[in-house]
Formats: sequence, structure tokens, C-alpha cells
Amino acid sequence: MLSIVKSMALNGLNGYLISIQVDISNGMPYFEIVGLPDTSVRESKERVKTAIKNSNIEFLSRRIVVNLAPANTKKEGSSLDLPIAIGILIANGVIRNKHLESFLKDTIFIGELSLDGTIESVSGILPVCIEAKKLGIKRIILSEKNAKEASIISGLDILSTSKLSEVIEYLNGKIPLKKEKKSNFFIDNEIKYEFDFSDVKGQENIKRALEIAAAGGHNCLLIGSPGSGKTMLARRLPSILPDIEFEESLEITKIHSVAGLLSEQMPMILKRPFRSPHHTITPASLIGGGKMPKPGEISLAHYGVLFLDELPEFKKNTLELLRGPLEDRKVTISRLNMAITYPCNFMFIASMNPCPCGYYNCKEKECSCSQEQIKKYINKISGPLLDRIDIQIEVQSVEYQKLQNSRKEETSEIIRKRVNHARKIQIQRYEKYHIFSNSELTPQLIEKYCNIDSKCKNILEIAFERLGLSARAYSRILKVARTIADLDNSSNIETSHLAEAIQYRSLDRKYWGS
Repeated sequence: MLSIVKSMALNGLNGYLISIQVDISNGMPYFEIVGLPDTSVRESKERVKTAIKNSNIEFLSRRIVVNLAPANTKKEGSSLDLPIAIGILIANGVIRNKHLESFLKDTIFIGELSLDGTIESVSGILPVCIEAKKLGIKRIILSEKNAKEASIISGLDILSTSKLSEVIEYLNGKIPLKKEKKSNFFIDNEIKYEFDFSDVKGQENIKRALEIAAAGGHNCLLIGSPGSGKTMLARRLPSILPDIEFEESLEITKIHSVAGLLSEQMPMILKRPFRSPHHTITPASLIGGGKMPKPGEISLAHYGVLFLDELPEFKKNTLELLRGPLEDRKVTISRLNMAITYPCNFMFIASMNPCPCGYYNCKEKECSCSQEQIKKYINKISGPLLDRIDIQIEVQSVEYQKLQNSRKEETSEIIRKRVNHARKIQIQRYEKYHIFSNSELTPQLIEKYCNIDSKCKNILEIAFERLGLSARAYSRILKVARTIADLDNSSNIETSHLAEAIQYRSLDRKYWGS
């Protein structure tokens, strides 16, 4: 007898429909899965067989062939266990219902089976539900551990249980299954940040630079001696980024769902992510990869912050891989039979010491490095990568008097209000160009929206001559000046805005490592 059950699998962040066709016939006992299954799918034969037996159902020794269509697409993972088991049980007559055929047309099954018949959770449920809704699927039967994540998407009936035996009885019309209510995680949960700028004493210039970076979506490099507070400041950056929208939260959650990083209690990402990988990270872990490509750190930081502490300690070939994603805001991972694209629209924040010993230009301790050593150290970061960093600023250690100051510092909430206002101006200004921040401006748009008068041009010319700024600094300064003007609610770039932007090009100055 032949049965057909529907399920879904993932190709990157996109789900696609799988038709699980099961044929059971007389002959020598045989159980085979075809349709390009990987090792984990092939192993499902033993999981399915044992789970059926331990659900008090006899597993008949007959000829069983399972085809996973489309047969030209590789299938991976354990999420097909449940639909394969249901297909077998329909084909051998254990599941019988006169309405079954019409029911199965609008239903997909997803879940991993334990040997005792328990239905376990699988990763990637959210993008599966999004695609299922697009395809007109009405209901999904899955593990109760995945139910909250699936309930984020409205317009689908989410039926959940923890046992294979209960799915069988439900399909036979004997018992109902639990129907998950539509969740409102995004509305019902108040967003709280672990770190706040009110905790930071002093460092007004760095806080100002990070506010500008957040307002314009600019990449930023913090340069300072050990203990000056670079990491502490960077960790507080997400708390002043623009308020997250539901669509952004949904896209971030899809990526984390595919990576298997969502918790059962909170299956939706409500804050902009902050990813801080160690300098020993491999290229595949940073960019994404594997036999069946998974999202890397740059995609997990989508709509948030990727922070690389001690930037020169990262392998140069690993850092060079960031150049394309920083420009394109997406990464494509190619394999023999597929190419998967993941989004990676993140703010790149990095920190580094000013020299190998860490104390160049430091007031408290004398530097022991030669100019040649400093130059070699700085040159570990390539020019093309520096080209993609708009703000470069020196972080000095906080003086003792400022640490003892009882004055209340600005909270992240107050700073975030200014950032939201500036970002709203940019979204409205660039609406027809489909860009959302000043950091995304092309040379043509810089010419159109970053016009400067003769006074500003004179200041820029003097800066280039006296500070030895490189040519690559020109467009970066104008983009940052445009953001400063937006924070100041000014339609034009004034001399004060330009002068401040020039201060944020530390590594372009002649004296550094010369």
C-alpha cells in the first residue's frame, strides 16, 4: 500500500516542501530510504522502527521503501523521523480515517523520535512555519517543545504533543491534540539590557563616538591601552541601538532558529544581538559553513553588533573574509550541489591596543615599542578592512577623580531616544533608495546628501594637510559628519559637525606608526 505524508526541510533560511512517499509490499523484509538522504536521515530507520515498537505497535517485517521527494535535493537532520513513521503507519493500516486523505493535504509533520516514542524538538521551526504559511498549509504537528516558537506565526494551527502514540490516536479520531495559542512575545515582554551607559564614569568622548556610530550604523574601532574600558564600552552599545522592529526580530530569530540557539522558554529574539567571538575562531565559524552550511557569527549578529576584541590577534586571512560581507551585508556559502545565502547586516565594532606592549601614547605607563614594531602591529589590519571602518577613536584611561564623581551619568534610554530620532530622519531621507542609515551611502548619494560649503571645504583641506589624512578618509568623514548633523537636527553639515567627524580618524594620521 502507498501513503504520502508532507513535511518540510530547510535550505539556508528558506523552507521547502518534502513529500514523504511510503510503499509497503510483500517480499523479503527490507527498509530503505531514498531521495538523497544524509547519514542522519538514513539512521532514522532504526529510530522509527524502535519508536513504533515501543509505542505498543507491531512493526511488520515487510518490504518498505521511503522516497523523499524532490529526490534531487539532499535531505539532512532528524526532523523527518515523525513524518516517516506516520507514513509507514498509514501504509500498513494502523492509522485509518475516512477524512485522512483530505486532512493530510493541508498538514505537515516535523519531529525527531526517541527510541521510546517521544517526539523531540528540532531546529529551524520558525522559518519552516513561515514558508508553510506561504504554501497554504493549514496545520503543523510537532513536538510540544517547539510549539511556542511555532506559535509566533499567525494563521497556522499548531498541534503539539510529546508522544508518537498520541499522534496516532489523534489521526484515528480518538483524542484531540493540544492547540497552541498565538503568542505575543514581542508585545508582552519588556526589553531589559544587562549593561547600561549610566554605569560608565567619564569617557564622554567615547560615549559620544558610540552614540554617533549607533545613530548612523557606522563601524567603529576603539584603540586604547589595557584596562581603559574598550570592552566595557562596546558591551553597552546594543543598549543604545535603535529600537528593534517586529520584522527585524523575526529575521534575527529565523537565523538563531536554524543555528539551534533558541530556548524553549523564550523562542523569540527581542534584543539586537551582540556577538563576541574569540580570536581563535575559524573562518567557517565566523562566516558560516559546514557540509550543510550553517550561519556563522556574522549572520548571528544580523541587525546587531559583531565585536572583535583585540583585533590584531585574529588571523589575517580570517579578518579578510569580513570585507565582502561588510560591503554586501550578506554572505553566500557555496557547496557542490548548493549555494546558501545568509543575511549579515551588522555593526562591526573592534578594539585593539595601540602597540604590541599596549602603552603607546598612554599617560600612566611608558611605551617600550619601537616605531617599526608599532607600524608592524598596526599593519596586521589591512587597508581594505580599515576602509570599512568609519570611526577610529583612542580610548584613554579614566582619571581617579572621575571615578569618584557622584554625578549621575546619562542612561542608555536617554541616548537611545536621540539615536532613534536621528535614524528616523535617515530612513525618511533615503526611503526611495531602500537604505536605512548614513553608513550605507554610495559615492553618488554622498555627493547628493553630504554637500559642504566653502568653510567646511577649507577645514577639510587643512585637516588633510596637517593631520596627513589618507584619501580613504574623505568619504568616511563626510558620512560621519552627516550623522552628527542628524543628531543635531540640522539639515546641513556645519563646520562643527565636520570638525568633530575629523577627530574620529585616528589611524589615518601620519604620526601613528610612522
